[in-house]
Amino acid sequence: MAKKVLVVEDNELNLKLFCDLLRAHEFVAEPVRDGREAVARARDFAPDLIIMDIQMPHVTGYEIILELKADEVLKTIPVMAVTAYAGRDDEDRIRAAGADAYVSKPISLARFMDAVGALV
Repeated sequence: MAKKVLVVEDNELNLKLFCDLLRAHEFVAEPVRDGREAVARARDFAPDLIIMDIQMPHVTGYEIILELKADEVLKTIPVMAVTAYAGRDDEDRIRAAGADAYVSKPISLARFMDAVGALV
């Protein structure tokens, strides 16, 4: 059975790239364009992995990760942060929030898929 990945990304081009790449590797990819919908969609979709953009309008990926990890049902789902924040302090803060992996933008397609494979 194909693994399910929830992709939370507000940039339409990045969202399409991530979902297309995942689908090409036989994952079921579910796009979420608005971070405010991420937790509810995670409950409904029951993903094996959540890919989370950090810099989004309305609510940051960092805040969503904290909410996911505080939820008894969702806290065990691995989260991969994908972000333009590339500083060491940024990565440490994002991992401290509960992200299981961190990939900086612009992404390397191979590194992106390696990180996905390591988490599912």
